[in-house]
Amino acid sequence: MSWYDNAVFYHIYPLGLTGAPKTNDYKEPVHRLNSLLPWVGHIKNLGCNAIYIGPLFESGSHGYDTTDYRKLDSRLGTNDDLRNFVTECHRQGIRVILDGVFNHVGRDFFAFQDLKKNRENSAYRDWFCNVNFWGNNEYNDGFSYDNWGGFNLLVKLNQRNSEVQKYLCGTIRMWVSEFDIDGLRLDAADVLDFGFMQMLRRLANEVKPEFWLMGEVIHGEYTRWVNDSMLHSVTDYSLHKALYSGHNDHNYFEIAHTVKRIRDMGLNHPGKCLLYNFADNHDVERICTKLRNKAHYLPVYILLYALPGIPSIYYGSEFGIEGRKEWGSDDSLRPYIDLEAKLNDEQSERYLCVITRLGRIYAYYNDLASGDYRELFLTTGQFAFARGGLIAAVNNADQEAVLSFAAEGQEYVGLISGERVQIQDGVMKITLSSCEGDIFAPIDARYQAFLETTGEEKISPEILMDPVPCEKSAAEDGTAHTILETPVPDLPYEQMSVEQLQAVILSRMEKNGNVTDRMRRDVEENIWHDSLVNWARSF
Repeated sequence: MSWYDNAVFYHIYPLGLTGAPKTNDYKEPVHRLNSLLPWVGHIKNLGCNAIYIGPLFESGSHGYDTTDYRKLDSRLGTNDDLRNFVTECHRQGIRVILDGVFNHVGRDFFAFQDLKKNRENSAYRDWFCNVNFWGNNEYNDGFSYDNWGGFNLLVKLNQRNSEVQKYLCGTIRMWVSEFDIDGLRLDAADVLDFGFMQMLRRLANEVKPEFWLMGEVIHGEYTRWVNDSMLHSVTDYSLHKALYSGHNDHNYFEIAHTVKRIRDMGLNHPGKCLLYNFADNHDVERICTKLRNKAHYLPVYILLYALPGIPSIYYGSEFGIEGRKEWGSDDSLRPYIDLEAKLNDEQSERYLCVITRLGRIYAYYNDLASGDYRELFLTTGQFAFARGGLIAAVNNADQEAVLSFAAEGQEYVGLISGERVQIQDGVMKITLSSCEGDIFAPIDARYQAFLETTGEEKISPEILMDPVPCEKSAAEDGTAHTILETPVPDLPYEQMSVEQLQAVILSRMEKNGNVTDRMRRDVEENIWHDSLVNWARSF
């Protein structure tokens, strides 16, 4: 088994976590990356053994408009700071994965600056895609070019150009030799050239044993990217969506179907490629914001750790922080956090205890990393499955539920709650309170050794108690979702928040006739500001 098959990731957006300025003045370095050194011990205490951190290299703004691939962003410090950070992570047994932003560069990138200066005579004109000297753009360059996502700030690299390939491969070799990194997360992998990714896989096999390549892919047949000749893993956005909507809609069939679909592709089986699982990240709203009922935090994270795949925690979500897209900005998803203050915050304690406990369970029981998956019980509100010798069970309902299914052995214990369950006549009967879940293990020598390792039998019931009482959904209690209660200011649509736009759309729908639950969910799940503006205008 490779190290990444048994990994639990901690995801850091460093410019946000360190409180760096939004724009780069390219002046003297400020050593903000050093402020993350105390986080390494915290990450280890959570049970995480790998960090995905990025973007890190010199850029003009958010980090994905790269100016210099071989220099740490001056808002974060110097290359020595990055080298020391990786060394400290390795000292504490934590692997380090960086962002590889290879699809596009920023306009301050040296090759693009040469193109602007020398135009047709630039030695770098073929480094970029579809440069057209008969065109123009909003910067009045006197030429046009391909970009990412319609943003000319992000100039698309020609990944088929041999000089571009040579430069980027040399960059990766430099990152390994100078910083000793353990792999890369490839930004925008769903639009990277396949031949380019195959070349990166060959390079990964050369630069370091078990050098890991994971790609950002939103949707599609994941095996197009994850295979023996390209990437080791990709982001599983399908499970991300199922985790929150499966709880908001009280529909565990969606989650179970998503798991089955991925496994039908040949992924997430023991000994096969594992996908990168997450509840939230730097591009999507925080899970505690997406969940209509905050008490669903526990079953969401039990599923994240117990379902097949590689679990990942986005920084701050172990404290239950919220964050939503506002005014088309991701800033609230990427905040500065005072670690010491959060560790001493009583309101964060429940969330922190849940993640820490799950991390310790995952670290000790390799069943969650490599055990075979077997579905045991499934309704819209309850879900149970086996991972090797362990059994995970969750309840999204607003009332107590009893799950019964065939099981072997004599007695199990909840590794979170400490509750003991007897097996009678080959049947296991689990009683779960509302919005609750647990991972059950046989009471045997392994369990006794687990207790000796962790030093505690369970999370205290007072900490596990829901901080917010379970609330009925709009469909169950006949009331509208709180979106309808959102005040709508007298502002142009472009200046409204996502919630205000959603409220406008729902109110217009109600004036036109009956609003079904499906119609309401379509509005609630659309979190893209520009899309909502266009939708509101359509009435």
